[in-house]
Amino acid sequence: MYTREILPPVNSPVENGVPLQGTWDRAFGGVDMLDVRRPYQFPLPGWAKNLRVKEWESVYTQNERFFFGFLLGNAKLYRVARLVLFDKEKGEKFLFNRLIPGSGWGLPGNSWRLPRSLANSSVYGRSRRYFFRIHSWLDADTIKLAVNIEKSRRQPALTAHIEYNLSKSDVTPMAVSLVFSGQRSMYAFKAMAVARGDIILGDRRIRLNPAETSGIFCDYKGFFPYRMRGTFCNASGFTGEGRRYGFHLGENQAKETNRNNENALWVNGCLTPLPPVRVTMPRGIDSDWTIQDVEGMVDLVFTPKEHINSSARAVITSAELNTPLGHYNGMLVSADGEQIQVRNLWGLGAHLYLRV
Repeated sequence: MYTREILPPVNSPVENGVPLQGTWDRAFGGVDMLDVRRPYQFPLPGWAKNLRVKEWESVYTQNERFFFGFLLGNAKLYRVARLVLFDKEKGEKFLFNRLIPGSGWGLPGNSWRLPRSLANSSVYGRSRRYFFRIHSWLDADTIKLAVNIEKSRRQPALTAHIEYNLSKSDVTPMAVSLVFSGQRSMYAFKAMAVARGDIILGDRRIRLNPAETSGIFCDYKGFFPYRMRGTFCNASGFTGEGRRYGFHLGENQAKETNRNNENALWVNGCLTPLPPVRVTMPRGIDSDWTIQDVEGMVDLVFTPKEHINSSARAVITSAELNTPLGHYNGMLVSADGEQIQVRNLWGLGAHLYLRV
C-alpha cells in the first residue's frame, strides 16, 4: 500500500533560495515564493518574478442540503472571485463570479494580497457591491470567512459568516512543496475542518450546524507554468457509521508525484496522504469523470449534475474554469487499510486552464 514520509516541521518551503520537496503535517511559518533564487534560467527583477507567481485560497463547505464554495485568486494580470451556493434539495443555485484586471497592487491594506503566513492574517476584496474576507488564524486554530454581496436584478443579497475549527486535536492538515522544473515550484496547504456559521440569502437564514457541516480549506502559491492545467476533486460528508470524512485531490503538472503530491483523505480528522491520481473524462467534461490511482487506494467516479463554467480571453492571456457540482461514487482506502465506501457524495470537480 502507498505510503509517504511526513517530514519534520520547517519554517518555509524555501531554504537558502532553493525550493524544498516534501510533505508536512503542519503549516509553514511563512511562504514567500520570491525567496526562490532564479526560478527561471534567466534572471528577473523582483517585480517580474512577482508577476509569475499565481496564488489562491478556497473554502468548500457543505451539509446534507447545501453546498457552499468560495475561491479568491490572484494571477497578477487579473484577479478572480467565485462563490456558489447550491440547494441540493431544490436544485437552486446562487452564483457570483468576478474577473478583475490587474493584481490589486497599490490598493490599500492587504486587499487582494494573499497572506505569506496563515498564523494570523487576512485577504479581502471590496467594492460598492461586495465585500469578502478570509481570515487565516491558525495561531487560534481557526479560519473565518465573511462575505457580503448586494442584491442584483437576478439574485437576492447574500451574507455569510462561517468559521472552521482547525484544532490540532481534531484535524491533521497537509502541506506540500512540489517542483515543476528546475527551481520552479508550488506550495499547497489543505485541511478539513468542522464548520459552523450562518448564511443569509435574501430573507432566508441558513444555519450551519457543526455536527452536520464540514469544510475544506486550501491555500496555493507557486511559479505555475505559463500554460497551467489542473484538475481538482473534493467532497466531504459522513460514512454510514457516522464518521466525518472528506478528500481533496489534484492532478497537476508537478514532477515526481509518486514521492510527493497534494492528494489527501481525512477520516475523523486523521490524514491519509494519497497516491497520485489520473483523472479521465472519456465522454467530455460534462459527463462522468474517472479518478483512479495505480495503488488501489482511489477508485472514484464523479457525475456532474450542475455545470458552472466561465472563460476569458485577451491577446496574451486566457482562462477557462469549469467547476461542476455533482456526485462521487466509489472507494477510498485510508492509511490503516480501511476501505471507505463513497456513495452519492456531493462535491465539486474543477478543470482549469490558464495561459498567463
